[in-house]
Amino acid sequence: MHDILYHNYHIEKYDHLEFPGVVPRSFIGALVVSVISWPVVFLMHLFHVPKVYGLLAVRIMLGSIILMTLRLLRVQVKRKFGHHAEAFYVILTAIQFHLLFYSTRPLPNILALAFVNLTYYFWFKGNHRRTLEALIVAAVIFRCDMILLLGTIGLALLLNRSISLLEAIKCCVSTAIICIGLTALVDSIMWRRILWPEFEVLWFNSVLNRSSEWGTHSIHWYFTSALPRSMLIAYPLCMIGSFLDRRILPYILPVFSFVVLYSKLPHKELRFIIASIPMLNVSASLAASRVYNNRKKSGWKLLYVLMIGGFLASLGYSAVTFMASYNNYPGGYALKALHEADSLMNEKIVHIDAFTAMSGVSRFCESKYPWRYSKEEEISIEEYQERNFTYLLNEHRHISGYKCLFAVDGFSRAKIQPRIPPLSLVKEPKVFAHGNTRDPDILSLNWPGCPCGEDTHQISATGPLTANCEDAQPV
Repeated sequence: MHDILYHNYHIEKYDHLEFPGVVPRSFIGALVVSVISWPVVFLMHLFHVPKVYGLLAVRIMLGSIILMTLRLLRVQVKRKFGHHAEAFYVILTAIQFHLLFYSTRPLPNILALAFVNLTYYFWFKGNHRRTLEALIVAAVIFRCDMILLLGTIGLALLLNRSISLLEAIKCCVSTAIICIGLTALVDSIMWRRILWPEFEVLWFNSVLNRSSEWGTHSIHWYFTSALPRSMLIAYPLCMIGSFLDRRILPYILPVFSFVVLYSKLPHKELRFIIASIPMLNVSASLAASRVYNNRKKSGWKLLYVLMIGGFLASLGYSAVTFMASYNNYPGGYALKALHEADSLMNEKIVHIDAFTAMSGVSRFCESKYPWRYSKEEEISIEEYQERNFTYLLNEHRHISGYKCLFAVDGFSRAKIQPRIPPLSLVKEPKVFAHGNTRDPDILSLNWPGCPCGEDTHQISATGPLTANCEDAQPV
């Protein structure tokens, strides 16, 4: 999105050509969000607003798209299940941190989520052709794993005789051909080679099974960890809802089957199955609505009290995870602090390691000349002293040939304490800024220094830089 907005048609300057990632992804979603965001970014440029606010613009725009699709689903929940179910659907979604947090993240999973929400909308509406078409778009262009959801929902539609096999084949094949043509055309231009990105992803993940190189979890992880943490009180309620209201069963079973099938892939992340959460929330809202409507009956009073307690506990958990997430971007703060501390006009090359890049650094955070940036990977800690980097933003406290200039704290863990508030967030140095000792101009600047030893401490609210260390770090 950054490159589309700031480099336009100069594709040779795009970041993905130098750092392509493990597998290619489609540019179509980034193009759509960038085009919608362009007027805002243009006005920012006109009034010399810092470029980092462009990041806020595109993420707010993406979040707005996801919220609009969730609103369409909410309308159908009200039409099909009543206004109480609608109200609880909104409440349950609002108190779930992970769904809303992911909704603004520029990931293929989230771009696919928009079309999956449309799938649920058309499914509730009874428009089964549009249901399949929305899923085909999601699977062919954004996330090939949506084929699993397409399979379970498509099978449900065939078994319920909602659509004939011939009509389903015609619908899926025609939509797939159009989508393949579109993504192959756009992405072959952007990647400078003929390709269909999601086919390469499918081959990498399913045929070669290479995704497990990035870690594995047990087969039950989605059901015993990911969904309980992300759905909170909605998780037990969605199970209860499937028993209390049989109307949701034809919808919940295909989505549940999708998660079961995905569990067979060893490499697991919440974002892989996040598309299931909106439908599971619908089932949870039906259970909450039933408990609320019967709250005055003797047998339901305890359930109602427990449910309200669960809502409050979920809200508290989301507040804590929000604060933890807020303090989880030390890389972005480190780059900002580096820009503010060094105003010299000589050329500077900043190397950003993988941990720093994953903790808040974005191309929207980069400045123009004299700043240059490298995200070269697989550099050993001994090799840095042989390279001509001016600064390093790194997770290591000591690097030969460089002096530690300052450190930025990030979230480490939550700690229970015997006072109000009963929970506090513990932060510790996460990202360290290092300066090349062969550059006297750097050493002449006034740097805060780095913390000594391995002890952890909590930074002040006034800024990300840590306190001075009296002794110089070893070179």
